[in-house]
Amino acid sequence: MEDVRSFMISTTLFILNIILVIFLLGFLFITKKRLKRRSDESMIKMAEEEKNRKILFENTKKEAEALKKELLIEAKEDAHKLRLEVEKESRERRSEIQRLERRLLQKEEILDKKTETLEKKEEEISSRVTEVSRLEQEIQEINSQKRRELEIISNMSSEEAKAFLLDEVKKEITHESAVLIKEFEAKLKEESANKAREIITGAIQRYAADHVSESTVHVVTLPNDEMKGRIIGREGRNIRTLEMLTGVDLIIDDTPEAVVISSFDPIRREIAKIALEKLILDGRIHPTKIEEMVEKAKKEIDNEIRETGEQALFETGINGVHIEIVKLLGRLKYRTSYGQNVLKHSIEVAYLASNMAFELGLDANIAKRAGLLHDIGKALDHEIEGPHAVIGYEFAKKYNECDAVAEAIGAHHEDIPMTRFESVLVQTADAISAARPGARRETLHTYIKRLNQLESIANSYEGVEKSYVIQAGREIRIIVKPDIIDDLSATCMARDIVKRIEKELEFPGQIKINVIRETRAIEFAK
Repeated sequence: MEDVRSFMISTTLFILNIILVIFLLGFLFITKKRLKRRSDESMIKMAEEEKNRKILFENTKKEAEALKKELLIEAKEDAHKLRLEVEKESRERRSEIQRLERRLLQKEEILDKKTETLEKKEEEISSRVTEVSRLEQEIQEINSQKRRELEIISNMSSEEAKAFLLDEVKKEITHESAVLIKEFEAKLKEESANKAREIITGAIQRYAADHVSESTVHVVTLPNDEMKGRIIGREGRNIRTLEMLTGVDLIIDDTPEAVVISSFDPIRREIAKIALEKLILDGRIHPTKIEEMVEKAKKEIDNEIRETGEQALFETGINGVHIEIVKLLGRLKYRTSYGQNVLKHSIEVAYLASNMAFELGLDANIAKRAGLLHDIGKALDHEIEGPHAVIGYEFAKKYNECDAVAEAIGAHHEDIPMTRFESVLVQTADAISAARPGARRETLHTYIKRLNQLESIANSYEGVEKSYVIQAGREIRIIVKPDIIDDLSATCMARDIVKRIEKELEFPGQIKINVIRETRAIEFAK
């Protein structure tokens, strides 16, 4: 049984081995067949691709040949057109050359004719010259004969007669020239006066500005009357702090819901107004808060001053100005002269001077720049001694303004000599702006009163013969008697008058005291 079982197992294993070998042989056969099939398919595909490439190459070759033919045809056509154009142009040039040749031939013929005519005229002229020479010789002989006869008749030589005639002619010409010069001067004065009026009126018409008189007070509106007590504070500490920090006077009266800020300094007045308005909005009013708001108001005013200066430069079209001059220009907004805002006045002067300079053919830019900056010294004259024109002149020179601008600034009140026409124009424009109706608020009565006071002070001193107030009250000239006042006394008198004017009068700017002592020796020869 065991032998049978082992035989069956071995037989089974053998059969399984045979089946496995058969399966492997079949798998190898199938795999080989598939690989052959894939190889055949790839070869077929490559053959088709090669065929397609040959077809594409043939098509491309045909297209290239066709394009070549087309290009050759186009080139031949262009060459034909170019040849036709060249032939046409050559024909036109040949015709033009022929036309020019014909013109040259005609001109040659004309020149030949003119040459013949000139030759004939030269022959005639030579014959006439000969005749004229003969006649001149005869005339000279006749003149010499007549001169001798005249010398015998007049008992004068020819030289004496010539001198007499020349003297008479000279007198006649001198008289006529004097009359002509006088007429010319009168006509020139009339025309120049008319032209000046035309230029000035044109400049005034081209820049017609409105004027608003400035005030020395501001009114701040309050939400209610209870706010007045808070502004005053306990025992008046708030109002004293505000007045001390700003340098203004706060007037709190019976006017309902209003506080009046009074000061002759517009900048201080504006700072106080801004600070007070901020305090009212905040509601907390005490010394510490007042100091804080005043500092904020000062910063706001500084920024506004700079922006105002830049706006004035932008409005007038002026650039290249130093930042310090820009700040001073902005400060002029808060400066007045007899109620006239100095910044608006300066802008007006700039336009007037520029227009007149343009009409006269001068440098309009220089005139405009000098006109805008001519009163720049007024922003500093309360801090620096001297006339505002001289202060502005030195300030302009310090910050590299050109000589023409600096001179116009310093000379617009004749504090320094004028050497340029632009300075005259700035002075004229300044006078026009100040003379506009409503530009300045000082009454005629006040103005005359101040002049009379100056003259009365000068005339009150012994030895004064005459006194004159000029330059709108900026200068007083005192003529003294030389037999009573000597040089030393004149100096002392000028100093005494200065002290008295400073003590008794209130005046803007500076007043020049000019004491004149003159001695003349006159004799008559009889």
